[in-house]
Amino acid sequence: MENPDFRDRFQVFDDRSHAGALLAKWLKQYQDREDAIILAIPAGGVPVAVQVSKKLNIPWDLAVTTKLHIPWNREAGFGAISWDGTLILNKPLVDSLGLTSGEIERCVEEEKKVIQRRLEKFRGNRPFPDIEGNAVIVVDDGLASGFSMLVTAKTLRDKAGAVVVAVPTAPVSAIELISSYVDKIVCLNIRSGPFFAVADAYKVWYDLTDNDIIDILRRNQRFGDA
Repeated sequence: MENPDFRDRFQVFDDRSHAGALLAKWLKQYQDREDAIILAIPAGGVPVAVQVSKKLNIPWDLAVTTKLHIPWNREAGFGAISWDGTLILNKPLVDSLGLTSGEIERCVEEEKKVIQRRLEKFRGNRPFPDIEGNAVIVVDDGLASGFSMLVTAKTLRDKAGAVVVAVPTAPVSAIELISSYVDKIVCLNIRSGPFFAVADAYKVWYDLTDNDIIDILRRNQRFGDA
């Protein structure tokens, strides 16, 4: 599902909150449902998910997933890993970069520590929500390569009744990557072309810190309400 008026356009959202409010309009079938929950991928997915949760009146929680950063370029990734250790590598990229098994292993161990620190910061001792048989709406502020969303969907799909991806923006390639792993994709701003940046869909864009996320969690009562 997409908004055809937004196809291949730039700066269609004021900010992440505005994007979340627009997304919620396309997810009305889940409003007030007791068998639905939102999982936000931090950091950028959190303010988007907050708005979707408010509009639909369903609880939200976190899916702490992170990309595997290229050792010499922290802005790019060669795969992703989820909170339970599920791992997916972008094998063509790994081969083209010439990454050794040792380099990959070190990166994986580093990102596992990052995930553990974030779980402790964001969740404390709170258990992961029971998603058995539920419709799980996975929210992020956008897809780039799509691997973080792919590994999240792979982690959830055996227990969830349905996995629904809801993101404001994504390239065609990322949509194609995840499509066979999920039950539904809602992406309002799909873009084609050789270059893609999530930030280009927003008028106001900035990186969120862990402290920003903690502040949002404290101010939103429906977090962890499943």
